[in-house]
Amino acid sequence: MRITQQRWFYISVVIVVTLFATQACKKGGAQFPEGTVAVVNGELIMQDDLDTELSVMQKQFANVGQADDKQLASMKKEILESLISREVLRQESQRKGIEVDDATVDGRLASIKKRFPKEDSFKKMLEEMNLTEEGLKIQLREGMAIQKLMEREVIDRIEISDKEAKDYYDTNPDLFKQPEKIQARHILIKVEPEGDEAAKTTAFKEIKKIQQKLKAGEDFAQLAKKYSQCPSSAEGGDLGYFARGQMVKPFEDAAFSLKKGEVSDIVETTFGYHLIQAGDRRPEVMSKYEDIKDKLSPYLKRAKAGAEAEKYIESLKKKAKIERFLPAAEDQESVD
Repeated sequence: MRITQQRWFYISVVIVVTLFATQACKKGGAQFPEGTVAVVNGELIMQDDLDTELSVMQKQFANVGQADDKQLASMKKEILESLISREVLRQESQRKGIEVDDATVDGRLASIKKRFPKEDSFKKMLEEMNLTEEGLKIQLREGMAIQKLMEREVIDRIEISDKEAKDYYDTNPDLFKQPEKIQARHILIKVEPEGDEAAKTTAFKEIKKIQQKLKAGEDFAQLAKKYSQCPSSAEGGDLGYFARGQMVKPFEDAAFSLKKGEVSDIVETTFGYHLIQAGDRRPEVMSKYEDIKDKLSPYLKRAKAGAEAEKYIESLKKKAKIERFLPAAEDQESVD
């Protein structure tokens, strides 16, 4: 039972014992505490649970814009189904006796804490999620038990035959192509994003002087070590090998247009001004099946696991007694 579920269950028991009156949801003669949004085999899912998940989702999509009423209703429905799925999985993991020891939970908690530079930022995260540290440990324990359940009941039962892997390789050749790559050096004179025209003019004059030194025959790598304002200057401006799509487009276009040993004209990007020298070029090649088959089977297994997991969850939901109580502004739905 989740932390909020325990709280509501305790409150409802006290109310019954002391004969205090309270509002409740009614469905098919059953009575549940106010704020119940679903009941799964007698276990309550509360509005608090839904609101917490909704808050997290809204923060993730904050840059997209404010959701309208229709989108908000759809999000709530998706979250409710997710909470129901999680609950049937939690119950099934308990039914099968799957346990997670304290050391494993503590280890996972410690790894989470490491992501936060300060203890205060970790506590702030807990507050935003309406959780205590103990509550988080309970959720981690439940989540890891569910993970064990899914591995045992779904993932470990998926088998990928050699024929299936080879057929996938043969019918999806574009997925196994190693793109053309080039090696290049560059010299960068930075222009900060907030830099004004005077700053850009100064930087351009500096890169122009370096360009003149190159034309006079000075070594590109040595000039990069001396003048470049990129960390690669320590390596003589060497950026290693890269494919299309790994660099900003003006830089990429200039680099791929050069022959080995050629130096570009001055290239302007959001980082500043560059001079680029092309090195070796590796053509596009097709990975051999023998070289990737050991990685392909686990990949196909993970790809198939998603669909199989959905089937497994739906089978659990069909066997469960589930009642859904949508918020007052929405229609009510019940599924047994």
